[in-house]
Amino acid sequence: MARFEMADLELAVLGQAPATADSFYQLGIKYSVGADVAADLVSAHKWFNLAAMKGNKDAIQLRQEIAAGMSPAEIAAAQRAARAWLTAH
Repeated sequence: MARFEMADLELAVLGQAPATADSFYQLGIKYSVGADVAADLVSAHKWFNLAAMKGNKDAIQLRQEIAAGMSPAEIAAAQRAARAWLTAH
Protein backbone atom coordinates (compact mmCIF):
# COMPACT_ATOMS: atom_id res chain seq x y z
CA MET A 1 0.00 0.00 0.00
CA ALA A 2 2.87 2.40 0.74
CA ARG A 3 4.02 2.14 -2.86
CA PHE A 4 0.71 3.51 -4.03
CA GLU A 5 1.02 6.40 -1.62
CA MET A 6 4.55 7.18 -2.81
CA ALA A 7 3.47 6.94 -6.43
CA ASP A 8 0.61 9.31 -5.66
CA LEU A 9 3.03 11.79 -4.13
CA GLU A 10 5.34 11.59 -7.13
CA LEU A 11 2.44 12.12 -9.53
CA ALA A 12 1.15 15.01 -7.45
CA VAL A 13 4.53 16.72 -7.51
CA LEU A 14 5.10 16.04 -11.20
CA GLY A 15 1.48 16.67 -12.23
CA GLN A 16 0.61 16.67 -15.91
CA ALA A 17 3.45 19.01 -16.86
CA PRO A 18 6.77 17.71 -18.14
CA ALA A 19 9.14 16.72 -15.36
CA THR A 20 11.55 19.51 -14.52
CA ALA A 21 14.77 19.71 -12.59
CA ASP A 22 12.89 21.58 -9.85
CA SER A 23 10.18 18.91 -9.52
CA PHE A 24 12.83 16.19 -9.23
CA TYR A 25 14.72 18.33 -6.71
CA GLN A 26 11.56 18.80 -4.60
CA LEU A 27 11.02 15.03 -4.55
CA GLY A 28 14.65 14.56 -3.45
CA ILE A 29 14.07 16.98 -0.59
CA LYS A 30 10.87 15.21 0.47
CA TYR A 31 12.53 11.78 0.56
CA SER A 32 15.72 13.02 2.20
CA VAL A 33 13.95 14.63 5.16
CA GLY A 34 10.83 12.47 5.28
CA ALA A 35 8.33 15.20 4.40
CA ASP A 36 4.98 13.57 3.51
CA VAL A 37 6.79 10.23 3.06
CA ALA A 38 9.12 8.06 5.10
CA ALA A 39 12.72 9.19 4.77
CA ASP A 40 14.39 7.10 2.07
CA LEU A 41 17.94 7.96 1.04
CA VAL A 42 17.90 5.65 -1.99
CA SER A 43 14.83 7.44 -3.35
CA ALA A 44 16.24 10.84 -2.42
CA HIS A 45 19.48 10.03 -4.27
CA LYS A 46 17.46 8.89 -7.30
CA TRP A 47 15.49 12.14 -7.47
CA PHE A 48 18.55 14.30 -6.86
CA ASN A 49 20.34 12.36 -9.59
CA LEU A 50 17.52 13.07 -12.05
CA ALA A 51 17.44 16.74 -11.00
CA ALA A 52 21.21 16.98 -11.47
CA MET A 53 20.91 15.44 -14.93
CA LYS A 54 18.46 18.22 -15.82
CA GLY A 55 20.90 20.87 -14.60
CA ASN A 56 20.01 21.57 -10.96
CA LYS A 57 23.34 22.36 -9.30
CA ASP A 58 21.93 22.23 -5.77
CA ALA A 59 20.86 18.64 -6.44
CA ILE A 60 24.45 17.74 -7.28
CA GLN A 61 25.61 18.92 -3.86
CA LEU A 62 22.79 17.25 -1.94
CA ARG A 63 23.24 13.99 -3.84
CA GLN A 64 26.92 13.99 -2.81
CA GLU A 65 26.03 14.67 0.81
CA ILE A 66 23.48 11.85 0.87
CA ALA A 67 25.86 9.45 -0.90
CA ALA A 68 28.41 9.99 1.88
CA GLY A 69 26.05 8.19 4.27
CA MET A 70 25.05 5.40 1.89
CA SER A 71 26.62 2.06 1.11
CA PRO A 72 27.88 1.30 -2.41
CA ALA A 73 24.94 -1.10 -2.82
CA GLU A 74 22.45 1.64 -1.89
CA ILE A 75 24.04 4.07 -4.33
CA ALA A 76 23.91 1.44 -7.07
CA ALA A 77 20.23 0.81 -6.28
CA ALA A 78 19.51 4.54 -6.53
CA GLN A 79 21.30 4.76 -9.86
CA ARG A 80 19.35 1.76 -11.19
CA ALA A 81 16.11 3.38 -10.02
CA ALA A 82 16.98 6.62 -11.82
CA ARG A 83 17.75 4.72 -15.04
CA ALA A 84 14.51 2.77 -14.69
CA TRP A 85 12.55 6.00 -14.23
CA LEU A 86 14.13 7.47 -17.36
CA THR A 87 13.36 4.32 -19.34
CA ALA A 88 9.73 4.29 -18.18
CA HIS A 89 9.17 8.00 -18.80
